[in-house]
Amino acid sequence: MSIKSELLFVRGREGEITLLDSVVEYPLSSIAIFGLDFTSAPSIRKPITCAVCELRVTTLRIQACLSFAQFDAFEQFLQRPGPWLLACDFPFGQPQKLINNLGWPFAWPDYVATVHAMGKALFNQTMISYSRKRLAGDKLHLRLADKLAGAISPMMMYRVPVGKMFFEGAPRLLRSGVSVLPCYPQPDTRVVVEGYPAIVARRWLGRRSYKSDERARQTLEQRQARIELLDAICSDALDAAYGVRIDLTEDMRQRLIDDPRADQLDAVLCAIQAAWAYHQRSQNYGIPPGFEADGWIVDPLLLQLHKASRSKK
Repeated sequence: MSIKSELLFVRGREGEITLLDSVVEYPLSSIAIFGLDFTSAPSIRKPITCAVCELRVTTLRIQACLSFAQFDAFEQFLQRPGPWLLACDFPFGQPQKLINNLGWPFAWPDYVATVHAMGKALFNQTMISYSRKRLAGDKLHLRLADKLAGAISPMMMYRVPVGKMFFEGAPRLLRSGVSVLPCYPQPDTRVVVEGYPAIVARRWLGRRSYKSDERARQTLEQRQARIELLDAICSDALDAAYGVRIDLTEDMRQRLIDDPRADQLDAVLCAIQAAWAYHQRSQNYGIPPGFEADGWIVDPLLLQLHKASRSKK
């Protein structure tokens, strides 16, 4: 027996690489897994990138990497019938300290709806103005998941503008009707969790750079780092850390090496976190309780660090 699942591969007006208009059959022993490298301003040059995978028991087969040069293609992708599990590389929530200080509703769907109603300009102005009024060292708050992951504050509106990613991403998840964990669980087989590919990369590369969006900063050393990272995730080390093994073609491996921005590689790293979370589904997908408002990044290291911090109290 198998589960038939339609793929909504939509051709955007600007001609981006699109989803194939077809039907894929997954055996009952497998599940569709997706990893998403997000951007707050998708374009042909810098699209949203999605790794399409199949998880069969403990083998994660990387099937394709898709590009969404417009938000409408991403929105239609979210309507693809389940069951599937997607890990997205953007913050689903904001720090509780910010939520409280701004007087936003505490519940995730309510404050996300508030943010969406503000519009992009007012949201940007609000976040920048808030930070400017704070004392040094207290301008950009962190969620606990950000602290444990060594991630940038979801309030950041410049350089790496993850605040803008939150503004563009979270309301679209809310409107799509998917089950957003742990912020907005729904009785739906389309399940979305927050990923952070840097955690996977740092496990084997440390703080070595393996990518850059700027051509002038793309180096042979970064390419070598991508090769070493792929060697690691294609070895038994990945099974030991995440409980999965990677299956990818030589052509796909070369594509991941040859992409200096590593958008495709980051999408694959998110898919690894999604696969790990799927195996933890009987334990709330590896998400500890108490993070319904601000969200949580799924990764075994974060879960381990959280348990360690709790045991010290």
